[in-house]
Amino acid sequence: ELKVIGLMNVQFAVKGDKVFVLEVNPRASRTVPFVSKAIGVPLAKLAAKVMCGKTLAELGFTSEVVPPYYSVKAPVFPFNKFPGTDMLLGPEMRSTGEVMGIDENLGFAFAKAFEAAGMKLPRSGKVFVSVKNADKRAILPEARLLAQMGYELCATEGTYNALKNAGIKASRINKIHEGRPHVVDVIKNREIKLVLNTPLGKQTRYDDKQIRSAAIMGGIPCITTRAGISAIVQALLALHGGEYLVRRLQHYHRRPAARPATAKV
Repeated sequence: ELKVIGLMNVQFAVKGDKVFVLEVNPRASRTVPFVSKAIGVPLAKLAAKVMCGKTLAELGFTSEVVPPYYSVKAPVFPFNKFPGTDMLLGPEMRSTGEVMGIDENLGFAFAKAFEAAGMKLPRSGKVFVSVKNADKRAILPEARLLAQMGYELCATEGTYNALKNAGIKASRINKIHEGRPHVVDVIKNREIKLVLNTPLGKQTRYDDKQIRSAAIMGGIPCITTRAGISAIVQALLALHGGEYLVRRLQHYHRRPAARPATAKV
């Protein structure tokens, strides 16, 4: 419709069944090198030839490439450089870079991306869990998997009760206003190895912000979304149950294209 020849970067917003186009840039973006590495096709080179008059048919690029491995892109954030900041994200751009993790196993692809982004995933230790009411039932499968892998779960009252009622072993820890030692004390003492905290949106509590800020300053991985919790549990499952392999990019590109199976936690 826009008569763009070559590469085009489109930003969409989807609400219900309506799709909105926020902006269109007739240029390459950071997505182009990522996708090129993911599928083994030099997209910028092909686009330049198309702009010079070549057709995709002449270049032999007329069908989608679906590789038999997973490629995960993870953003890198500078939160540790700003003491007291909150790591919650909004519509503005905050990342200062992006990294990539590739593996035939989705969990390992997540693990590699997290590691490249500077997030050290713990193989053992104590995991703090505090999620909003809407997520309390949803995170129970992940919490149970963490307990089965040997992680020690601790939580503030609401999440603790949800875990206890589901038969998942956990210890209760004080909120900030409930007296010391409270959750921020424990985080600052480096007793916590991983923080799983989904906030209440505009009604984010003071405690939640302090928890996330303390985790940032302590270099402790902190996950703030339901999808992120699922991803990090898949990564931990892979690290506990398989062999971490590092391969050249060419190793993946020489394989024939095939659609990967759907991954499940």
